[in-house]
Amino acid sequence: MPLDQATMRRIARLARIRLDDGEVRAFAGELDGILGWIEQLNEVDTAGVAPLTSVVAMRLPMRDDTVTDGGQADAVLANAPETAEGYFVVPKVIE
Repeated sequence: MPLDQATMRRIARLARIRLDDGEVRAFAGELDGILGWIEQLNEVDTAGVAPLTSVVAMRLPMRDDTVTDGGQADAVLANAPETAEGYFVVPKVIE
């Protein structure tokens, strides 16, 4: 089903895109092609295909879920322009 200009103008308005008449015709053709590709994908039989998250069969290394302070307080505070007693000093923003 080819997109008519009224539908393309509505899509452009919803997407907050300003298009002139020439652009409406051009984008309608491009969007119609994209929707055609999607229709082709809908025809593929995926009944026996398991969902996957990666094409490589691997597991990520796991570590113990323990809470630590990171052990790098001095290194982190070294990035601050001003510190006091192990904390960041920030300017007062509320009177």
